[in-house]
Formats: sequence, C-alpha cells, structure tokens
Amino acid sequence: MARPSLTAVNTTTSSGAAPPDGVRGGGAAVIETELYAPDKKIYPRAVTGWFAAWRWALVWATQIVFYGAPWLAWNDRQAVLFDIVHRKFYIFGLVFWPQDIIYLALLLIIAALSLFLFTAVAGRLWCGYACPQTVYTEVYMWIERVIEGDRVQRMRLDRGDWSPRKLALKTVKHAVWIALALWTGFTFVGYVTPIRELWAEVMSLIPWIGAGPGPAPGPWETFWMLFYGFATYGNAGWMREQVCIYMCPYARFQSAMFDQDTLIITYDKVRGEPRGSRARLADPRALGLGDCVDCNICVQVCPTGIDIRQGLQYQCIGCAACVDGCDQVMDKMGYPRGLIRYSSQHAVENRRTGRQMLARALRPRVLVYAAILWAIVVAAAVGLWQKVPLKVDVIRDRTVISREAAGGDVENVYRLMIINTTEQERVFDIEATGLPTIHLDGETHVTVPAADSRLVPLRVRVHVAPGSVAPGQHKIHFLVHAHDDPRVYRNESSIFIAR
Repeated sequence: MARPSLTAVNTTTSSGAAPPDGVRGGGAAVIETELYAPDKKIYPRAVTGWFAAWRWALVWATQIVFYGAPWLAWNDRQAVLFDIVHRKFYIFGLVFWPQDIIYLALLLIIAALSLFLFTAVAGRLWCGYACPQTVYTEVYMWIERVIEGDRVQRMRLDRGDWSPRKLALKTVKHAVWIALALWTGFTFVGYVTPIRELWAEVMSLIPWIGAGPGPAPGPWETFWMLFYGFATYGNAGWMREQVCIYMCPYARFQSAMFDQDTLIITYDKVRGEPRGSRARLADPRALGLGDCVDCNICVQVCPTGIDIRQGLQYQCIGCAACVDGCDQVMDKMGYPRGLIRYSSQHAVENRRTGRQMLARALRPRVLVYAAILWAIVVAAAVGLWQKVPLKVDVIRDRTVISREAAGGDVENVYRLMIINTTEQERVFDIEATGLPTIHLDGETHVTVPAADSRLVPLRVRVHVAPGSVAPGQHKIHFLVHAHDDPRVYRNESSIFIAR
C-alpha cells in the first residue's frame, strides 16, 4: 500500500502578494513541494545463486549460535550468561567482573576496526550478510514466501479483496511471525537471566501443558521479552528496508569509507547499454543493443527496491541478490556472466581484469586497517591468556588516618576486596611489605568461594623506633596469592602514614 505524501503548499499571486484566505484561483500560482515521498510496498522475488547460498549459510550460522548458546552448560552453569544483577559475565571458562571493562573496550574497538576494514575492501558486507536486520528480514520473507507464495502471488493476494483464504493466510503468517519474535525475545533475555529458570517461569504461565505452578517471570523480564519480540516483529515483518534506509546511520556515512578501489555491486554500463528486450537467439550487436535485456530482475530481487543500473546508491545493502538474478538471466540468454558483479569503480572504468582489481585490494589504507586490527586482536588475546584469576582492591580507612598502638607501634586500617574469578573455592594468603618491622593483624588466610568476593579488614602495624621510620607517608605493598598455586598472585600498593 502506498503511504500518502505530505505536501507543503505555497500560493502567491502574480504581484507576489499572498491572496486572501480561502482564495486559490484568479491568477494565483500554486507550488506544491513534497516533504515525504510515497512509499510502495516492496515484494522481493526469490533468487538462488552463489551469493544467496552464502547469505543463507550465515543466517543459519548466526541463528544457531544465538538460539543455541544460552542452552549450553559449563561447570554446572550456563555457558554464556551476562549476570547483570550480580555483575558477573560468564563466557564458557572465563568470568568477567566490572574491573574487566578494558576487554569490553577492546571488543568494541575490534568491531569498529573490522567494520572499517571490511567496508574499505568490499563495501557493506556486514549489512548484506550478517546484520540482524538483514538476517531476520531474510527469515521473515522466507516464511512469507512459504505461506503466501512468491512475488506475483503475494502481490495478487494483497491487491485482491478480503476472503476466507486471504484471512487464513494472513493469520497464519502473522502467527508464525509473532511466535518467532517472542522466541527471539525470550532467547535474548535468556542471556541475562538463566534460560532454564526463565523457561520454567514462562511455562508456569501455561498451566494446561502440565508444567505445574511456579514463580512467574518478573516484570522486567516480561517487559524485555515483549519489547524485543515486538522490535523483531516490527522491524523484520513490517519496516524491513525502511530500517536500513531511514533508521540505520551506517547507510549515511558509508561513503566516507569507500574509495575508487572498494569492491561494490556495480553494473557494467559499457557492456549493458543500450538496454532493451530481444529474442533469446537474436544478435544484440545487430540490433544495436547491449547485453542488458531490461528484464528488471535486478530490481525485483532487491530487498530495498532500488535499480542498481542507476549506479551506487546509499540504499544498497550489498546483498548481491541482483548479481545472482542477473547471472541467471545471462545464462538463459547465453551471455557471459558478470553484467552486474562485485567490482570497483576503477576496475569498471579502466576495464581491469579480476586479478588487477584484487591486487588493488591490498592498498595502503587496507594494510593500515589490517595492521592495527591484528595488533589489537593479538594484544587482547595475550591479555586474556595471561589474565590472572584474582583481583584485589585496597581500600584505606579514611576515618582514622593513623593511630598509636601498644608497644610504640603505629597502626593503619585497611580493607582488602579479594575477588576470586575462578570457578573453584580458593584460599589466599596475605602479606605486607615495604617497611621494616611491618606486620599484619587480622585474617591473613582467607577462603573465597568460587566466582565470588570477600571484604577482609586488616590492621597494618609498624614499630617506629628512633631513626627507623620517618613521620609521613610511606609506600607499602599487599601481596595476595593463592595457597595452592603461587603463580596466582596480586601485588597492590597503598600508603602507610607514620607519626
């Protein structure tokens, strides 16, 4: 259905003065300016081919990971769990705490640099193959084709009058869409709330299946399941290409990452023009035509409804559906493939070979992106490999700066937050160094449960003999190490104030 356009009307008389209210005739010039162009529903045609197979392979890979990962078990817990309530992220054998935010920063940097690198090399690969909007739109369109038929059948169904058959098809389609959307929302929340517990809570709302009574999902869990379910249903089922064209900022700034040697979806105008229809066995050169038969298959298979023959447009998501569609037509006509293909502007203009085009992929810009990306990836990998499963925070008691103790000692009070990031209970030994005659009063052998923390109060005493420790601030060190593995240790510094 077309969305009516919003227009602004500017009416002036021949003398330039605005006419009286309600007057729109008598020599007045009426200028209408469209503020919003009408949108027509796009009916993408099904297409098969090399790029379509790659797209569906990534659809399967991403969805198997997304829907399957929260159900995996690891050490009697969920393998991938972002436990925001307890501020712990579990990813298989790794446990991340808020103090590990540096790894999140590195992950974001790696994602950004990967996007820059892939875009500089081959355009919008992320948008065309792995973006959740593309993936779920592809799944929803497949469901639509299975239930309502391919392009022509869907167009005929939508234009026809309402009937019991049309109502049944639409009801089934939207029921399947909503079920998939709710399952997606449930899975998303299952990464934050243990998914098996969440499943039991959801099943308690359906008493007739025999799950038995139990606690229902909490209000926030319910809200986020419905929210992400609604977002999936709305974006993939209804908005589709409008999300890519109007809502996603990447389409607007992608050109800043392109250059003349970036591989993009291109139409070979030299070979294709002038376009026109002809019989399959006709000689296009004798007819004065190019290889393009003007079948519009490239437009019909495009999920955003653009005509790639008009050149690169920001609406193009780089899915290469038009490449597969055009290649099928070229095969039927007996023409060489590649009228629409992955190429660069320089390659098309200068008629470069495929090898010459690919040689330009390793240009300085790409090499710099790749070098920086690999350096950060290696640094992050080394950091994770050498990550010590112990964290210690030293908190100095500021209520009592320093005080005298029995026997001429000076005492400072500290609190040590010891975090055991392993998934086994451990005993840690605590020592203090940095000043002569320094010793600890308090618990120096501390048991910390698996993936838990413990706050340990300690008093540090130093015997202040004449000429041994000068009044003022002195740097000391707390050494905390695992009793069963001396390689697991932390050395944290603090300040000791002597009188």
